[in-house]
Amino acid sequence: MTSAAAEKMWLRQWDEAIVAPPSPRHRVLVAVETILDTEGFPALGAGGSAALTTPRGGERVVGLASHAPAEDPDLDPSVVAEMLTLLVDPDFVRRGHGSRLLNATVDHLREDGFRQIVTWVFADNYAVLGFLESAGWGEDMAERVLDMGRPIRMIRLTTDIS
Repeated sequence: MTSAAAEKMWLRQWDEAIVAPPSPRHRVLVAVETILDTEGFPALGAGGSAALTTPRGGERVVGLASHAPAEDPDLDPSVVAEMLTLLVDPDFVRRGHGSRLLNATVDHLREDGFRQIVTWVFADNYAVLGFLESAGWGEDMAERVLDMGRPIRMIRLTTDIS
């Protein structure tokens, strides 16, 4: 598959996930940042680092979070949700996007009646582990190993939102 074909397929799948999620309890949240015109800030150059990809005064998706009822067999999907994704563009970290996405995820899940959230994290992703642990998440002793050409260990984190 060519990169153009892969991009087209990815965009179609993204549109389907946003427009028609598998259930009303599946959500995707996005963080958007307005890219300011930085011509008045010569040290940054015209438009700063985002000038090449974003029109002046435009907005750019800089992060996303997704969640759904938990599917692990040891969890009750009526009260336990899984945060499937929490990603922030590396060029936009440490600006509060991750915290806002995490808080919005918790708010939506509480409204939907969930009492607990789990998420799977690569065991060596110390940045995400530290971020989630600082927000009150902890390991629940579940782990899995993915075969990605070599074994990749993941650990499950959890937090109570009741």
